[in-house]
Amino acid sequence: MALNATEQLTDQVPVDDFQALEDKIYRTIEMYKAARKAQEAAERDAQRARLQLEERDEQLVTLRREAVQLKKEREAIRGRVEKMLEQIESIAEERAS
Repeated sequence: MALNATEQLTDQVPVDDFQALEDKIYRTIEMYKAARKAQEAAERDAQRARLQLEERDEQLVTLRREAVQLKKEREAIRGRVEKMLEQIESIAEERAS
């Protein structure tokens, strides 16, 4: 009975249609494989980008700390230079008098 149904189906559908369907299935499988590889590559790239972003965030925090420290040092040096200039001016005024 199943053999008769298969024979009837084969008689109704030409072999070319089966070949075309088979080709479409294989193309679909290849497209699926390619899409999976592309997705895996995209996921790896995204992970790499996340890691780089984390590293950049850490660098940014470090650079901000350094900038704050350098500003403090600059202000301290500015204060010392101003103090020295005041002393030089007072010495110059004493000599002028």
